[in-house]
Amino acid sequence: MKIAAVFMCALSLVVSAFAGSPPESKASAEVEKMKSLEGVWEGPGPNGSTVHLSYKVVSAGSAVMESIDHGEMHDTMITVYHLDGDKLLMTHYCSAGNQPRMRLTASTPNSLSFHEYEVTNLHSKDDLYMNKVVITWKDKDHILEEWTAHAKGKDEEPQVFTLERKH
Repeated sequence: MKIAAVFMCALSLVVSAFAGSPPESKASAEVEKMKSLEGVWEGPGPNGSTVHLSYKVVSAGSAVMESIDHGEMHDTMITVYHLDGDKLLMTHYCSAGNQPRMRLTASTPNSLSFHEYEVTNLHSKDDLYMNKVVITWKDKDHILEEWTAHAKGKDEEPQVFTLERKH
């Protein structure tokens, strides 16, 4: 009986050593950086209108949802950031009616850069779609977002949003 008890204890130690948390993704730091944005943000848009963004950690912490509202837009645009294996991706549900999907292409302690790798619901290669996004942290309550659109074979000037955390 004692041998069986000792064996079960040893077996439980071995199993618990191998059954721990899954290995951390290479992009875990970038996901945590995105999660740090949770809250409401506001600032001037490129045309002087006020831009409102909100970030919310969703789906049991596996994704971050961004909502974007600004003056000339009558509908909220949504962007969802999530991991695919060890790569950080984003899908932007654009008011243009298409859905650019972007991958993280560069990361520093203060910025994340995404670039388009496919666009769903794009009717023509000449149609406008977002193809680059750079988020830069100035500090925990101030960020800069640069959104670059692409149309007719070339990038447009980035739209720059200087945002402050409101809560």
